[in-house]
Amino acid sequence: MNQFLRKSIHFFTILFFTLIIVAACDKDMSVMLDNSATGNVGVTLADSFTVNTATVQLANLPSAATGNILVGKATVPQSGSVKSTAYFRIGLVSATNDIPESAKFDSITLVLKPTSTPYSFGDTTKTQTIAVHQLTEVLAAKTATPLFPNQALPMYVTGNTIFADQTFGYNSSPIGTASFRPRMRTIDSLNIRLADDIGQDFFTRIKAGDIQMTSYNNFKEYFKGLVLVPDEENTAIVAFNDTVEVRINYNYPAVDGHKRTGFTTLSIVEPGFQYNNMVADRTGTDFEELSAKKAIPTSSSGGLTYVQAGSGTVAKITFPTLKEFLQTENMAVNKAELVIETSSKANTMYPIPSNLVLLINDQDGVPRSILPSAYGSQGSAQQAIFVAGAEMGRNGTYTFNLLAYLQQLKSTQVYDNTSFYLSSYPVIAQTNSGGYIIPDLVKTFNTAFIASENSKPKIKLNILYTKFR
Repeated sequence: MNQFLRKSIHFFTILFFTLIIVAACDKDMSVMLDNSATGNVGVTLADSFTVNTATVQLANLPSAATGNILVGKATVPQSGSVKSTAYFRIGLVSATNDIPESAKFDSITLVLKPTSTPYSFGDTTKTQTIAVHQLTEVLAAKTATPLFPNQALPMYVTGNTIFADQTFGYNSSPIGTASFRPRMRTIDSLNIRLADDIGQDFFTRIKAGDIQMTSYNNFKEYFKGLVLVPDEENTAIVAFNDTVEVRINYNYPAVDGHKRTGFTTLSIVEPGFQYNNMVADRTGTDFEELSAKKAIPTSSSGGLTYVQAGSGTVAKITFPTLKEFLQTENMAVNKAELVIETSSKANTMYPIPSNLVLLINDQDGVPRSILPSAYGSQGSAQQAIFVAGAEMGRNGTYTFNLLAYLQQLKSTQVYDNTSFYLSSYPVIAQTNSGGYIIPDLVKTFNTAFIASENSKPKIKLNILYTKFR
């Protein structure tokens, strides 16, 4: 046999067996590479691991200085209603009094502008109402405490701040209201006229050089701040930028005899004292008893499990037989992917998370770290991007690379007795340009329901491993 023919036969033989292996893997079948000379290697795909899931409420969720003023109320049929009330302090942009001596007070208005990327959650076809109230209690940051003694704090709690479950006292009578259609992509701003007596008092004090108006510290003691409260009949939550303006409008005669107008502006001076009080009411749903101290197993919620930003709802995922499997002798893991299907769809009135992360919890169920990136920079979090179903009606997916995690779980005790929380991104990330990205977990209410089949979540851990016989 000539040399060219021998090489050709050898090449096509290798190609033939390679195609068999690939085809078998695509069909989720076990593949044995049997060599008559050695006969000691087997490559297998395992995808039948037991998975336990539950819906969990995160505790100690910081919600200050996100850049987003979230206000409104929306109801998701499967999981109940969510509501956001926005609190913030204001102060004079400038201590300089440039109001003309002859000026007279006209009005006071609160100006809210949509975020640069317009955001809404819920039914925006109906009219929404927002009431403005005056704070009667000083906004104050606090130090978080664990749910139970001797527990650690979640990794996303890094210091004193204001948390999503905090409330502060405010006057029950509103000082202004506005009703509007929340077409956030088309409205330039929302102007709410406030009570004239408050505006007149501000105006008079500024003109007189009152000490309470000459410094921010003095002013915040005199006027504690504002609260934006959604009406209980609202059907949507909307986002405004935290660059709010409270305009004290006045008019005055110019030297030419014509009437001129002007305004002095108050705005948010300390972003750390703008926060959103975000609460969920799950009455009448399978998640009615969900709390930070009580999870709801998927077996108790009709096979339903979900993830929701804003309310801090996450999905707990555990694989009770995984550690034992990894201890199999003469076995090496080559590839590991966690594929999570979601029945939620993109481009609906209830936006879904564009990406999710896996929080790694300690033995007490407290998130202590985030699953790291498989290929990215050291210490960066792995984010699973939402991939829409390729066919009509097919579920979308989030896919994680778990190879490094399984290698650690197999060879060390670092991840012993740990579990996962499937969650929106919960921590502040620094960008290459030196700026910061505020976490999705407290900037939106995006929601994803895990798809189910026969009341079991459609979550699959695919492990390709080599067995040495």
